[in-house]
Amino acid sequence: MKKNKIYKTVLGAVLAGAFSVSATGCGGSAVTYADGTYTGRSSVYIGDEEVDAGNGYGEVTITIKDGAITACTYLTYEEDGTLKGEDYGMENGEIINRDYYNKAQKANAARDQYAAMLVENGGLSGVDAISGATINYNEFVEAAEAALEQAKQ
Repeated sequence: MKKNKIYKTVLGAVLAGAFSVSATGCGGSAVTYADGTYTGRSSVYIGDEEVDAGNGYGEVTITIKDGAITACTYLTYEEDGTLKGEDYGMENGEIINRDYYNKAQKANAARDQYAAMLVENGGLSGVDAISGATINYNEFVEAAEAALEQAKQ
């Protein structure tokens, strides 16, 4: 009887500690966010290649309500500020390089997935990189961190 009670007490303490770490992170106190809408921007990515394909930056807008992330949008832009939209990967409205176009469109699709993962998980923990959209992921994380930093209380 006594061993069972001790076991339950130890198990309860271990589980409480595990939940505490997951809610607060390994470093300590829980982060709380002020309600509002916050926007963060990544630095400009410039690739190693001779062409400027894929260069640009990302911008994340996060809405906090009742201390929780309730909405997120993520957009990416060319270096000159042009939105990477439906025609991203085309030249003058035409697909010149099918492989590049497909990669560009995959990166576009990943934007919405990254934003949805952030809302679903309530933070960056659990937002995973999507194969073929790693640069987009890095820009997303940097921009989201900037937005969430503004929201911290």
